[in-house]
Amino acid sequence: MLDQLEADFPEHTPRPSHAPKALEGIRVVDFSHFIAGPFATMILADMGAEVIKIEAPGRGDDLRRYPPVHAELKHGAPFLWTNRNKRSVALDLKSAEGVEIARELLATADVVVENFSTGVMARLGLDYETCRKIRPEIIYCSVSAYGREGTFADRLGFDPIAQVESGFVSMNGYADREGVRALSPVMDISTAMMASNAILGALVARERSGLGQAVEVSLFDNAVLMTGYATMQHLFSGADPQRQGNTSPDTCPSGVFQAKDCAFYINCGNDKIFQRLMSQVIDRADLAEAEIYATGSDRIRRRDELFAILGEAFAAQPWSHWQSRMRAAGVPCGQVRTVGEAIRSPEARERGIVTRIPHDTVGWVPNVNLPIRYSRTPVVDPVAAPAVGQHTESVLRELLGYDDARLARLAEAGTFGAAVSRQDIRT
Repeated sequence: MLDQLEADFPEHTPRPSHAPKALEGIRVVDFSHFIAGPFATMILADMGAEVIKIEAPGRGDDLRRYPPVHAELKHGAPFLWTNRNKRSVALDLKSAEGVEIARELLATADVVVENFSTGVMARLGLDYETCRKIRPEIIYCSVSAYGREGTFADRLGFDPIAQVESGFVSMNGYADREGVRALSPVMDISTAMMASNAILGALVARERSGLGQAVEVSLFDNAVLMTGYATMQHLFSGADPQRQGNTSPDTCPSGVFQAKDCAFYINCGNDKIFQRLMSQVIDRADLAEAEIYATGSDRIRRRDELFAILGEAFAAQPWSHWQSRMRAAGVPCGQVRTVGEAIRSPEARERGIVTRIPHDTVGWVPNVNLPIRYSRTPVVDPVAAPAVGQHTESVLRELLGYDDARLARLAEAGTFGAAVSRQDIRT
């Protein structure tokens, strides 16, 4: 499954050993699962925070089973993508001992993140009000579907539901058919980014005041934001956005065109770009100065005829010809690529977006880096996502001072899962 990694992608280049980390000394106890919560905590982990992922014994985070699952890793690519640089502790939170250990870990933490259904953490005695009594300066981040209070607090939510209910799906696709969801979990990812930003803001506020606080990010709230300025356009005009396919309702010509050998996208965001496209790229200075194409509104009204002119011109030469001319002319453009083509592209290789990192079990695993570049506090070197409960013993020894006898008693009681025995702990 991972046979081509060494041929396709370079080994990760380590950060300077002396460089400080942006979140050095910050500890996060992470009760989250699936994508929005774990991706948020992974961002913090990449910045240098210590992230302790609490998982159900044996089964762990349900995202582990999302395909394709590697037989030796015992988890799939999606889990690997969103859980690097974390330590996994397996705790049975249905047991009194498991909850007590969780509370002891919380007492050492700076940040707690959870995205259970509303009411679960309260039933466990791990809600914000309880946690702030244990550690008053705690920052407690809840990622929910529709908020933790109000009429809809009990609703479950996943990325596609947020896409359809926010209006996002109604905007995407072609006018002659139903709107389409984004296959990428854009709402989960953007919610994670919002949550990590919110946590960072709360950490700055605590640095100034010494006070912790509750932080909440809702998938639905974020999804409405992700419709972009369409919400404000609707409020001004009363009209809902119409599906435009690959063209733009606001600029023209913007869309997909076919060169002699492949498809590409251009985006003429203003009049000057249009003029450069016509005069310097397709050698039609006459059209660049034509009054009928003078403004964006003029061009939108004549989109079909303008696309026909461009389509005929572009079909005569390969992409390499047009790319070099548009780059020289300052016309934004890009080849239409598959995911596989994108991550192997010259741009991705130069930026070091995808690398390979060592793994004790399978040799190498792929890694997709964050798009964050710090000059003084570079992100940490990636460590592959852990196995369920991989760090239970080391975390409880280091952070809570548990000895062999106590670990063995807890193992026998099933606190770390029915399959964990005294011998497992010793091993």
